[in-house]
Amino acid sequence: MTIDGPGAGRRVVMLVDNGVEGDSRVQKTALSAAGAGWDVVLLGCSPSGEVEHRRLGHADVRLLPMGGPAAGTGGLRARLLARGGPLLRAARWARRPVEYAQVWFWRAVEGDRAWRRLEPGLWNYERAFGAVIDELAPDLIHAHDFRMLGVGARAVARARADGRTVKLVWDAHEFLPGARPRRDNARWLPAHLAYEREYVPYADAVVTVSPALAELLQREHHLAELPAVVLNAPAVTTPPPDSSAAPDLRRLCGLDDATPLLVYSGSATAQRGLDTVVAALPRLAGVHLALVVGDAGTPYLRELLTTAARLGVADRVHPVPYVPHWQVPALLASADAGLIPLHHWPNHEIALITKFFEYSHARLPIVVSDVRTMAATVRATGQGEVFRARDADDLVRAVRAVLADPGRYRAVYEGPDSPLPSWTWESQAQLLDALYHRLLAGRPTKETTPR
Repeated sequence: MTIDGPGAGRRVVMLVDNGVEGDSRVQKTALSAAGAGWDVVLLGCSPSGEVEHRRLGHADVRLLPMGGPAAGTGGLRARLLARGGPLLRAARWARRPVEYAQVWFWRAVEGDRAWRRLEPGLWNYERAFGAVIDELAPDLIHAHDFRMLGVGARAVARARADGRTVKLVWDAHEFLPGARPRRDNARWLPAHLAYEREYVPYADAVVTVSPALAELLQREHHLAELPAVVLNAPAVTTPPPDSSAAPDLRRLCGLDDATPLLVYSGSATAQRGLDTVVAALPRLAGVHLALVVGDAGTPYLRELLTTAARLGVADRVHPVPYVPHWQVPALLASADAGLIPLHHWPNHEIALITKFFEYSHARLPIVVSDVRTMAATVRATGQGEVFRARDADDLVRAVRAVLADPGRYRAVYEGPDSPLPSWTWESQAQLLDALYHRLLAGRPTKETTPR
């Protein structure tokens, strides 16, 4: 289906290193671009190992099987750790000197090309995506996050060698030097840093998620211009046409309207600080906690629930499954406060994360740890309270303050000075649309080629 509009007939291929489901930024980007008239094909990774086709609004979504030697190793590693964890961990530490030597040697020999030796599994993304991108012959490639940067850059280089001009937008979701390695070895971070450095020069434009991250990226990669900031704000006026109403959070937790309810929405990992919240619950009499998480069966969440049982508060902790991204603010709205208890980590300090804006559009007071950017925003707006990260006593103080006078914090969202109108995906999507047009200015539109 082709839509008449400013971008009609111009193909945008978006790349992401996940299965699309659950990645609200990627979904919103594809939905809004396709809605604006761009011919959008979103390529992601198939969880089933087979090619999958689906529609996302007017966008065409294709999930591609990864294959390769690195595919499927995560589950095996988890099973091995479960069976022989202590022994494997001792072996892992014994390998560290060898891994550091590998990093030093290949960086000395290959420079930024060293990732080919240190993390060869990155080639699996090229094998899965490369030929499909070439066949689609895009006018513009929108590469989400660092793994897709190289895939997009190589596709651009091949197109130019064939006499076609393709523009590349790199959407940097995080500051890689400050990221927690996703594999427990000494090679992962230096390999991916080298990979990112090699391919950044191919990007015609860089966009990212916060002003602080934009400044870091410009300094780290010596970018000629400051990356455009496209906030991870929720879509509030344009849900998909087949969307349904959000469930009621209190009903899911089995609670009445009078019961104090805190909510955390997002990934459940140790650095997100949920252990601090559980530790605070015994001192918050009658207060319940809803955990809107993707998988209630993860080891970390099971450990949290075990701790809650030991502290005598298990009946006040309620895991709740994810809902589609357009339903999240409505789901959260019946809570009394939204929690962001992050630990101090470089990427946490510079982020305005998705849940911050989702809580805001749910009109919730926000209780956030003293990570720099979000704490400063909350203090400036008055929409919540800040507590010391990992300090359960200070979290208790902040929660009590919010529950004692919720109207004071909710008032920030009303009236002419409300920050909410600019904290919408609709306003952010206009920035992306303008960027696409700037990059493709002077390029004639064309008939959409069959897919």
